[in-house]
Amino acid sequence: MISPFLKTRHGFAQRAFIHDDLEEILDETEGVVVFHEQVIRIIAKMTGVTYADGDQKRRLLGTREGQQEVCDWFYSLALSRGYEMKTVDTVWKVLRDFASFGFCKAHAAAFALPTYQSGWLKTHYTAAFIAGVLTHDPGMYPKRLLIDEARQWGIEIAPVDVNKSDAVYRVEKTTAPARAPFEAVNTKASGELLTLPDARGYAIRMSLADISGISSEEIQNIVRARPYLDLADFIYRSKASVPTTEALVNIGAFDEICGVGKNGVNRRDLYIHLQELQKISGNKKKVDSSQLSFNLLTSDIESLGLPDITQEEQLKAELKVLGMDVSSHLLAPYGQFLNSIGVTKSSDLIKARSGASVVVVGVKVALQTPPIRTGKRVMFLTLDDGHGCNDLTFFESAQENFAYLIRNTSLILARGEIRRTGPRGVSIRATGAWDLKDAYSSWKNESKIAK
Repeated sequence: MISPFLKTRHGFAQRAFIHDDLEEILDETEGVVVFHEQVIRIIAKMTGVTYADGDQKRRLLGTREGQQEVCDWFYSLALSRGYEMKTVDTVWKVLRDFASFGFCKAHAAAFALPTYQSGWLKTHYTAAFIAGVLTHDPGMYPKRLLIDEARQWGIEIAPVDVNKSDAVYRVEKTTAPARAPFEAVNTKASGELLTLPDARGYAIRMSLADISGISSEEIQNIVRARPYLDLADFIYRSKASVPTTEALVNIGAFDEICGVGKNGVNRRDLYIHLQELQKISGNKKKVDSSQLSFNLLTSDIESLGLPDITQEEQLKAELKVLGMDVSSHLLAPYGQFLNSIGVTKSSDLIKARSGASVVVVGVKVALQTPPIRTGKRVMFLTLDDGHGCNDLTFFESAQENFAYLIRNTSLILARGEIRRTGPRGVSIRATGAWDLKDAYSSWKNESKIAK
């Protein structure tokens, strides 16, 4: 019922009513049965019973035995009131199908209002909206997916910073260049691109609350004692635990105030500096408190000539501390390999024809195996590739060799055929899947041999 309603609403199909008697009932939903109330009114209209009796029959549609009872009753009364068999057949099919999915109008309105409100906020106050969703974490989507969504709208993701991050996500003005927002097909026109509002010029500052193991008391102490001059000042005044301080160093929360990236100083130098400060702090019983503060506050960071951390090491640190990739997408280190094998971005799938064979990749976002009436198992897999999401369906024929991998692997490379479900509806019928890390390792080894 949803697809016919949307197609008609967006102008891809003509409104059509099963019978003139039902036009008034179905006018507000483009001729499609959507609400419980419409089912009740249709039953009452075609059989002559009251709305109360119509509701009782609607409830019976929810069971197989009840459906047969209602079917016999409905055909008998509707035909006796002059409706043609063809009309009764069509209406009954609609009523029967409605039993598998339907809701009352009040329920729909309760969802529709916040949906429209959220859509308006996301369009006009994109950065603030996404920051709010990240802070309150409704749980429908993992935070890393919301971070990717922000980037697609041209919003910069600012790292955790001990002088700027709070217990919640904050929006900041920025002059840093950002990725241009993506474009979408204007469904009211023929193939014309509709440019979405430009959210560049804003950044979302990562929250302290996402630090693994940090307590609310530590967050309050860190914020209360700001601003900090350097790492030594932070250790002396914030009273943060050693694990929390180390976690903050590992994800770059001190990079700005400690000059990381300047004069040859990098994250490894900062970590060694932290260890030296911790030794001083550990000997505090042997040192006068005033002398301790002096030692800490005047300790400088020196470049030791060590190589800086790699992109992969930084991502690992972010995953361990924050539970998500912030500085770049998890797939970034695999870029050269993915280009070499012709992986299709999720944002480009809409250009592919139905039946086309594609290779896609992504971080596993969701895996569902809902019960199917036929008893056969179907696996629905969603992969995030940093440009959007790939939706893949693994039918039983494809599960024998790949089900274990799909369940136990987070970075997945997959092959399949495009299935178009509408002007912007694209899914993939999967025919194969591989562990991205294994495939990448094989490619690297082959590249070395070739050289």
